[in-house]
Amino acid sequence: MKIAIILFNLGGPDSLEAVQPFLRNLFSDSAIIRLPTWLRLPLARFIASRRAVKAKGIYAQIGGSSPILGQTEAQARALEAALEGQHEWRGYVCMRYWHPMTEAVVRSVKRFTPDRIVLLPLYPQFSTTTTGSSFKAWNDTAKFAVPTAEVTNYPTEPGFIAASVELVKQGLAEAGAGAKRVLFSAHGLPEKMIKAGDPYQSQVEQTAAAISGKIGGLDWSVCYQSRVGPLKWIGPSTGDEIRRAAADKAGVVLYPLSFVSEHSETLVELDIDYRRLAQQSGVPTYIRVPTVGTHPLFIAGLANLVRSALCSTKS
Repeated sequence: MKIAIILFNLGGPDSLEAVQPFLRNLFSDSAIIRLPTWLRLPLARFIASRRAVKAKGIYAQIGGSSPILGQTEAQARALEAALEGQHEWRGYVCMRYWHPMTEAVVRSVKRFTPDRIVLLPLYPQFSTTTTGSSFKAWNDTAKFAVPTAEVTNYPTEPGFIAASVELVKQGLAEAGAGAKRVLFSAHGLPEKMIKAGDPYQSQVEQTAAAISGKIGGLDWSVCYQSRVGPLKWIGPSTGDEIRRAAADKAGVVLYPLSFVSEHSETLVELDIDYRRLAQQSGVPTYIRVPTVGTHPLFIAGLANLVRSALCSTKS
């Protein structure tokens, strides 16, 4: 049996010239800016042009492009290897806002002629702005007459949690002796989206509780990063929690629990901007824990999700 696994992620610009069109694609998404098309599209072009200069400066700090595509390809290959066995597994990276995007991936999957399809978001916690948007784009474009299964979320999947626990423990050991606080940092969302029923914040908290429960005895809190625009966002912010740790004279071990690969929001925002804030605020130690990436326990967890999804495929 031939099985196509579609690994969804955000995507990122592959050059500085791609930054503005990437931003335009992002802000054109009705899941991000919930306005009528006639108003949203010109607004997206305006926002992208305004933010392009600053965004180019961010990507310039990490070599002029996002590493997310290469990392997601590595996860797809690792997942194929973990599954192997009696079926022919083929992992496809499908990015939402930069290449390879939905239309091109659908064409590639058609050439594979799969017997089954599994949609696998690389967002452990569900949000309408991430998994929901990716699924909509796929379902609007892909018209396969084969059973398709969706993995909608996995905030407490055992492999994901086990990999996270191992990485956080390594961060705690690196931080050494003395008071320290684990900050579970997640991408933020406007508060109005949560009030409208988006389960993201609740699932982020489930992930944090599951990790801390496996370690025990932690001083920890959940915080949110990457705020943009004038709307009120969910909190507390990662910056505020770093300042609170400084006031408490606690070292910081920061784990980005909503990201499974490295990109600008970890490599620049966490490794550079928030590290600088920690130093300026007087935080005694600042350790940023890596994302799960291709950690064997995480990949094994994804493989289990795929196998379970195949047991409940829909036509």
